[in-house]
Amino acid sequence: MDDGFLMEVCVDSVESAVNAERGGKARGPGGRGGRAAGPVLTRLSAGAGRIELCAGLVEGGTTPSMGLLQVVKQCVRVPVFVMIRPRGGDFLYSDREVEVMKADIRLAKLHGADGLVFGALTEDGRIDTELCTALLAVCRPLPVTFHRAFDMVHDPLVALETLISLGFERVLTSGCDSSALEGLSLIKRLAEQVMSSARCVTRSLFPPGGGITERNLQRILEGSTASEFHCSARSARDSGMKFRNPNVAMGASFSAPEYSIKVADVAKVRTLNAIAKNIL
Repeated sequence: MDDGFLMEVCVDSVESAVNAERGGKARGPGGRGGRAAGPVLTRLSAGAGRIELCAGLVEGGTTPSMGLLQVVKQCVRVPVFVMIRPRGGDFLYSDREVEVMKADIRLAKLHGADGLVFGALTEDGRIDTELCTALLAVCRPLPVTFHRAFDMVHDPLVALETLISLGFERVLTSGCDSSALEGLSLIKRLAEQVMSSARCVTRSLFPPGGGITERNLQRILEGSTASEFHCSARSARDSGMKFRNPNVAMGASFSAPEYSIKVADVAKVRTLNAIAKNIL
């Protein structure tokens, strides 16, 4: 972390991945629609230092396709951590879902993932240590983040000690609240609990994530003492479709508008990075 902090941006498309890394428009030979024809060869300091690659961000993130991972790896140079989550909803998984997760981990490693992201709980809201241990074994030697399943645990202080003991490198959390700003007091308590112990951990263990924007990032970083943060930095852009059928939608009633596409926003990425640089 050259600047003393790291911004991780969660993305669900190649366009968002390129925008997140570069903090600027893609350059070089352009294909259709101005997209870069080959691998990105430079990294701008205004961009993300790590990408979390997902599908289904409207559901909080699910496992992306391996095709998406392959192309993203061709287009960015920063580390790409892959979400392993077979469906939306809770984090209590069946035996068959576990087999899917293991298969997805193996495939993600095969196709160049730099790290992996998953979480699993028991029915009573505790860390599923047996399953996490098994999945970690498949993930290694890659680093692993326990995702915001942490925000659904029964006792976050106990859960944190469990995750550290299991060997997770990071725990992504909003402080068990609706956003990292609302959960800031718990994030601070978690950091204090670990840093006061004899454990060899760093400030990067607790990247706050959830509802981080240009308006609240300064308060979150100052209050959490974190050296990393997690955001989507997205905004909507209009579809390129000229013909539009207003009577049909390709998803449930709560899904995004059919002709509006959410992508990582260059200006937001740059602004968030500038705010962090002035703090850390």
